[in-house]
Amino acid sequence: MPGTTKLLTPEEAWARIASSLEPRAARQVPRARAGGLALAADLTATVDMPPADVSAMDGYAAAGAPPVGAPLPVAGTAAAGRPAGFELASGEVCKIMTGAMVPAGADRVIPVEKSDGGKRGDDSVVFTEIEPVGAHIRRHGEVTRRGQPVLAAGAPLTPAAISLAAAHGYGELPVLPPPTVAVLVTGDEVVPPESEPGPGQLRDSNSAFLLAAGRSLGLEPRFLGIAPDEAGELRALVGRGLESEVLLLSGGVSMGEFDLVEDVLAELGCETLFDQVAIQPGKPLVVARHGGGGNAGGWVFGLPGNPASVMVTFWLFVRPLLRRLMGFADAFWHGALAAELAAPLPAAKDRDRFLAAHVRFAGGRIVATPRLPRGSHDVAAYARGSALARIRPGAPAASAGGRCEVLPLANWMDEA
Repeated sequence: MPGTTKLLTPEEAWARIASSLEPRAARQVPRARAGGLALAADLTATVDMPPADVSAMDGYAAAGAPPVGAPLPVAGTAAAGRPAGFELASGEVCKIMTGAMVPAGADRVIPVEKSDGGKRGDDSVVFTEIEPVGAHIRRHGEVTRRGQPVLAAGAPLTPAAISLAAAHGYGELPVLPPPTVAVLVTGDEVVPPESEPGPGQLRDSNSAFLLAAGRSLGLEPRFLGIAPDEAGELRALVGRGLESEVLLLSGGVSMGEFDLVEDVLAELGCETLFDQVAIQPGKPLVVARHGGGGNAGGWVFGLPGNPASVMVTFWLFVRPLLRRLMGFADAFWHGALAAELAAPLPAAKDRDRFLAAHVRFAGGRIVATPRLPRGSHDVAAYARGSALARIRPGAPAASAGGRCEVLPLANWMDEA
């Protein structure tokens, strides 16, 4: 078996991952298919917005302050989508629609609600209130000017960002293509979820987690199946996995006689960055690079076999790596928040300890309830969490009402 690397802190482990990241080639995709991805290059404005001085209200454009309570003739109508075609002299008013160009000479717009609404007919109007100079006029170029940056590289292409790109005529957008991901589970004791486990066997829950976790990021992982603890077949399946940019393995990375993953990776030319991290659960974590997978080379994550360890190592290391490959800013423990404990939090010894926690909002506060597992096999405890709570090495137990660190795993706004 390859030599074991130094036991790294999680920050040191992430630093090795981050330092091995290489630029990926961007590509143009249709705007309609770019939602949820990250912009790979800056976008600049192609037009001034608004393209002219336009009205923000339905009402009347006025050249100066008209009198209150006296009928005034209406000089015309300015409609959206075309120039007014006339100029207002001092003291004149015209009808104007929302989005219509403000006629030359006009210096304010008076909403229709502050008039008699043209009850005397379209030819005259009586105002009940007057607006100051500049009121309800959207100025030419006040939002953006042609050539100005409107979205920076790395910006998430949210529905609003897609709308902004459409407003500037971008039919295609530069993005980093989502990485290809393969999932492989190992172990003679593992059977498909649909099978009835025999003596000493257990159903495969790890692939279900990894496939669902990948899809939650907008990826479409490919499942390679369950590999036995036999070098030849494991080697063949791992070789297929190396055709993807990221291969996620579970099991076979500890120190047992049948933990063959590191040997197989070495035989296939993978370079191990590290194979253990000072965390609980998830200490035996193998991260390696390989030359296949296209783009800028590939990655292998040899995750532990216990379900809680798979979940924790995915959330701490795999998820931020996948998001970085997609062009988003992410890192180990990126986005963690301070929360108030609703129940006690245990102590930690010499490693960072990560527990699932249920999080809710209470009076503007983030309140976390730790889910204490029976061990790294306790999939139920981690399945009930919407966040990870971190206990730093050597930290004493904390009582309810104390503070803790939590990393969001779900949309907390979905909580009733």
